[in-house]
Amino acid sequence: MPIADNVVLGENVVIHHPELVNLYGCEIGERTKIADFVEIGAGVTIGRNCKIETFAFIPAGVTIEDNVFVGPHVCFTNDRYPPSGVVTETLVKRGASIGAGSVILCGVRIGENAKVGAGAVVIRDVEDGELVVGSPAGGVVGVRWGGYALPKQEINRETEQW
Repeated sequence: MPIADNVVLGENVVIHHPELVNLYGCEIGERTKIADFVEIGAGVTIGRNCKIETFAFIPAGVTIEDNVFVGPHVCFTNDRYPPSGVVTETLVKRGASIGAGSVILCGVRIGENAKVGAGAVVIRDVEDGELVVGSPAGGVVGVRWGGYALPKQEINRETEQW
């Protein structure tokens, strides 16, 4: 049973191979596209016009707003101290984009129009319009998205880190 009976699918949701996804008690907004081998847990809400790529894992506690891109192999977590069983919520705001292979630790907020570079490990909130890359993910100086300006950051000359 790849798509459970209690899944709510909005109008014109595209799932090319429903037998190759696992959806449990989630709500998917209209015109969202879900690729093969995606798992979405109970209680997850995904907004309209989103694109969820192959092998993404989205467990309970995650809310994804409208127009969000989730790249292939993106993994969200939901238990800060496994195996506590305590679900910690994560929010991805409208227009955000999460690059391939990124890991999003629970309890963070990814801001409106924010960009997470491929392979990043997000351990803190990402501001509106911010671009973060690396492990742990950090902001990139001088980059603007969606009209948002990033706070000025300086490089630490001793450690060569932002």
